[in-house]
Amino acid sequence: MPDYPQMLAATDHIEPVPRRVRAVLGGRTVFDTIRALYVWEWPSYPQYYIPLSDVDPDVLVDEQHLQRLRRGAARRHGLRVGDIDRPGTARVFTDDALEGLAGTVRFDWSAMDAWFEEDEEVFVHPRNPYARVDALRSTRTVRIELDGVVLAESASPVMVFETGLPTRYYLDRTAVHFEHLEPADTVTACPYKGRTSAYWSIRVGGQLYPDLAWAYDFPTRQLLPIAGMVAFYNEKVDVILDGELVERPTTHFFR
Repeated sequence: MPDYPQMLAATDHIEPVPRRVRAVLGGRTVFDTIRALYVWEWPSYPQYYIPLSDVDPDVLVDEQHLQRLRRGAARRHGLRVGDIDRPGTARVFTDDALEGLAGTVRFDWSAMDAWFEEDEEVFVHPRNPYARVDALRSTRTVRIELDGVVLAESASPVMVFETGLPTRYYLDRTAVHFEHLEPADTVTACPYKGRTSAYWSIRVGGQLYPDLAWAYDFPTRQLLPIAGMVAFYNEKVDVILDGELVERPTTHFFR
């Protein structure tokens, strides 16, 4: 069993979203609602389902295709804003759907240019209302190694505890041995932390290990303690915490 808390919401669990939710495509607001639903399509996080009446009807293109999905029947739609076409990126659920989902629309996240909760942009997927993400400064000693080579060591890490994920250890850049790191062009995003500002691969013993470290120079305000610090994938390096080797997670997670 993992030594970190797991998600508790079951698949197909449905809850109201108490936040205003909007999405934008090509400079146009596709929908603006205070009546969205959280729907857990799998336990880790929910998706938004949007009332059809809160969607701009002029952007929806009915593709005249009825689909039988896990959560009921839905008509497939595309999105069209000016010269932008996003075919097959929306599902409008009919009366033959799970209770509460009839008359809602499920949009592909990547079909939009941006999503917002209230006036703050949200990345990748909705934030799970049952998840916590805490960034805590610590005086525990953390050492990061790969193939016996020390990549970083610090007695003042910030430890990020995120429901459903292993603890991440963020270290000051002055604690990182950058002679082993090579800048990478990778950019990733997190609903809770924001968008990464830097990624590094690791070169040890003539071998390159891609995309093992990252930083958020401008994280969300809730995660400000990690601003400018560097973290490494626990799954791919050795983490020594207070002199004890931390067991590597068996599954590769996002940050």
